Amino acid sequence: MDPSIFLAKLMGPILVVVGLGILINRAPSQAVAEEVVKSRALLYVSGVLALIAGLGIVLTHNEWDLSWQVIITIIGWLAVIRGLLRVLIPQQIGDFITRVLARSPQVLTGSGVVALILGAVLAWKGYSGT
Repeated sequence: MDPSIFLAKLMGPILVVVGLGILINRAPSQAVAEEVVKSRALLYVSGVLALIAGLGIVLTHNEWDLSWQVIITIIGWLAVIRGLLRVLIPQQIGDFITRVLARSPQVLTGSGVVALILGAVLAWKGYSGT
């Protein structure tokens, strides 16, 4: 199976579910985000997991052509960066996220919308065969 199709089939539904979860459960999602950044251990572990997932994506799919497939590559690189930051400077990242969530709670809603849209596009591309 083409790596782009496989990753789209894998990532698409996950992003749709995460996006819907954030949008349907806004207050609990906000509470979860706040708890994660309070716990340096969770921040660190989530960074390691993001680094693993991001490197897995980048190593198998580093496509930079101007097609829908670049979405997968960008998500992979963003996960690598997110993982590196959370592992290398967890205190600063936790403080930054806390400030952003406190000043702009709608950022979480925006994240849910973006996840939902990206997930829908990837799921469509992965499962429709186009």
